[in-house]
Amino acid sequence: MAERKTSAGRNTGMNVDTKLVRELAELLGETGLTEIEVEDGDRKIKVSRGGGIALAAPAPVVAASAPSAATAAAPAPAADDAASGKVPAGAILSPMVGTVYLAPEPGADNFVSVGDNVKEGDTLVIVEAMKVMNPITANKSGTVTAILVENAQPVEFDQPLVAIG
Repeated sequence: MAERKTSAGRNTGMNVDTKLVRELAELLGETGLTEIEVEDGDRKIKVSRGGGIALAAPAPVVAASAPSAATAAAPAPAADDAASGKVPAGAILSPMVGTVYLAPEPGADNFVSVGDNVKEGDTLVIVEAMKVMNPITANKSGTVTAILVENAQPVEFDQPLVAIG
C-alpha cells in the first residue's frame, strides 16, 4: 500500500491499495462500465472513466442486507416493467457491479428458464466481480416469471436480474 504524504512530507494516515485501484480500472475496461465504487469500513474508493480516482472521507455506515424482492401493489408484465425502468415484482437484484452469466460455464444449460419452479437458495445466475464468481440465489420459492438480463451482460448494483412470482 502506498501512503499519501503532505507537501511537508508528513504522513496523512491515508493508505491507498494501488493494486485494488488497478484491478478496478481493469474491471471498468473489461465490463464497459463507466464507474465502480467500493467501500471497506470507513474507506471508499471510486474509479471512473474520464473522472480519475476519488478517495472519499469516511462515509456514514449503512447496514448491508441481502438482495430482497421488490414489492408492488399489483403485478405487471415483467417485460413492460423492464422497458419502463420499473423494477418488476419479485425481482432479484444484483448485489454488486460485475458481469452476469446465465449458465455455470460456456455451452452449459442456463441455471433457470422462464417457467421453471425454484426453491429458496437455488442458484439463478452468477455475477463475476473482480474475477470472483458470485452465485445469486433465489430468496424465495416460486416460478421464474422473467429473466431480465442477457448472458455476459455488464450489470450495475441493484439492477434487476430475474423475477420470481
